[in-house]
Amino acid sequence: MPPEPRTRSKHFEAKFYNLRATLDCGQAFRWLEHNDTWTGVIHGQWIQISNRQSGILVETTASSPKWDLIAGYFRFTEDIESITKAFPDDEHMTRAVSAYRGLRLLRQDPWECLASFILSSTKQIRHIRQIISKIAKHHGEEIPSLPGHDPAFTFPGPETLAKLSENALRELGMGYRAPYLRQTAQTIAAGKISLSEIGKLPYPKAKALLQQFAGVGPKIADCVLLFAYGKQQAFPIDVWVKRAINELYFAGQKPNKGTLENFAQTYFQPNSGYAQQYLFHYIRMMHTKGPQSNSPSSNL
Repeated sequence: MPPEPRTRSKHFEAKFYNLRATLDCGQAFRWLEHNDTWTGVIHGQWIQISNRQSGILVETTASSPKWDLIAGYFRFTEDIESITKAFPDDEHMTRAVSAYRGLRLLRQDPWECLASFILSSTKQIRHIRQIISKIAKHHGEEIPSLPGHDPAFTFPGPETLAKLSENALRELGMGYRAPYLRQTAQTIAAGKISLSEIGKLPYPKAKALLQQFAGVGPKIADCVLLFAYGKQQAFPIDVWVKRAINELYFAGQKPNKGTLENFAQTYFQPNSGYAQQYLFHYIRMMHTKGPQSNSPSSNL
């Protein structure tokens, strides 16, 4: 039998950090929860993460943990209280923040984030998770996880997926999204568009460039700009966010698309992206699970 992998751990100070809301709010799709402990793979490392009274405990089986990348992914140092205090002072945002205080935006790997949201089109979150898990299992690299946990795999790079046939991708459950992911992987692998350069561009140019990828429209582009590049101007409008704005801010009215988009881009500044995620999670949970109270989080 191979030796049991050694675990390395690090404690991070992170005041007001709600792991459950952060990892289960539809911005990332590879996190699994068991008894308030979450496991996932980021930057090629299997990690286990949990709230502690004074912050966050991260454990990993990686032989040389990339602690700086882990901290950057979770944005531990962000002042979430200042961010949410800058939200519009209305009853709806107040309720959303109260219900999910400590929800953070992640800073994900741009390629995995882009691929994930291409696959998200018209899919429920649980289905997206299943597809991404299959991609990693069949075409990623296996890495050590702790005993009692499922085998862990990295997410395959664009060079790997670019070589697969459309049928091979369809067999993983992608359906009509398969050619979009394949073409996008081929574009990146060929060096035609650089994901690292997109993050350096102003928001409008970055959004326009992302939409040159197959299967990427305004909403998916905004998801990637918000969840991978941290651009707060991005305000993805999906069916849940549209429902939230219609129900909470335009009750009894029928705003057209332009009115809706203009309201989203102006009313929630300067932290529009963060406000969007609170609204998204709040309205989705309200309609699927009923009103929520604070989930377990650090130093609440």
